[in-house]
Amino acid sequence: MTLVRPPWTSTGDGVRIAVRVTTRAGRNRLAGTVELADGSQALAVRLGAPPVEGAANKALIAMLAERLGISRSAIAIISGATSRNKVVHVTGVTAEFASYRLETGSA
Repeated sequence: MTLVRPPWTSTGDGVRIAVRVTTRAGRNRLAGTVELADGSQALAVRLGAPPVEGAANKALIAMLAERLGISRSAIAIISGATSRNKVVHVTGVTAEFASYRLETGSA
């Protein structure tokens, strides 16, 4: 039996979230989690924006801010800005809070 780690981890000032982005989707939505090639988990996100001139990154930040009920300025892409696989840091929230809001969609 292997333990599956969630895509979010606590940091000293917030939470770090691994994200796998699919662009040019029909609409913006969360699509559960996916397993990456290294066996880790990532939050699957579908975005309607194209991966051009940062449009998808802006859409990702806006969607996460809305789902978490926080300001967009509290979210930063810290890795993978030009990749489908990204790591996002969210300041001022706990892993438990992020997990609840992202898994249930509760506002």
